[in-house]
Amino acid sequence: MDIEIKICGIRTPEALAAAEAAGADWVGFVFFPRSPRAVTPAEAARLPQGRAGRVGLFVNPDEAEIAAALAAVRLDALQIYADAARAAAIAARFGVPVWHAVGVASRADLPAAPGAGARWVIEAKPPRDATRPGGNALALDWSMLAGWRPGRPWMLAGGLTPGNVAEAVRLSGATAVDVSSGVESAPGVKDPVLIRDFVVAARR
Repeated sequence: MDIEIKICGIRTPEALAAAEAAGADWVGFVFFPRSPRAVTPAEAARLPQGRAGRVGLFVNPDEAEIAAALAAVRLDALQIYADAARAAAIAARFGVPVWHAVGVASRADLPAAPGAGARWVIEAKPPRDATRPGGNALALDWSMLAGWRPGRPWMLAGGLTPGNVAEAVRLSGATAVDVSSGVESAPGVKDPVLIRDFVVAARR
């Protein structure tokens, strides 16, 4: 199976080089200050350009925030944590593919309509006391996604590691996966060996 892979939370040239060397399709930059993986647009712009597509992650952003990021750094997609109407408005305003992140706790939470964005990012709902809507290293029940046909591409995220990604793909039927803390040696510190192992396991 040809699995698309995104390594999110890239902050350094070393982490970017490791993702590129491992064959990741996408790298993600977190433009959310509460995250231990946060970068500013200026910091992301200083990272070398590579083969992998670049995704900017935003939480309830206003248009000025997105415009400032796009002016500073090339982004091939916008991963948006907001309600469906806001995600659709961002897609219409900027003309950049929008990946709409959705937290789910049961199959009833899965999006039932195609929506306005280019892709869903599906992960576990955050805990009530969470300080961020994603990146909480929580895995959902992957089997609830078996047979789900949302009408547009989707990516599985949340709690994935080199040790469980193959099982996650098998149970969920995902054709794209997104990892961040699962390839770190400490919060915000990417481990090149774990990145390589994740990519190998996901595509095995």
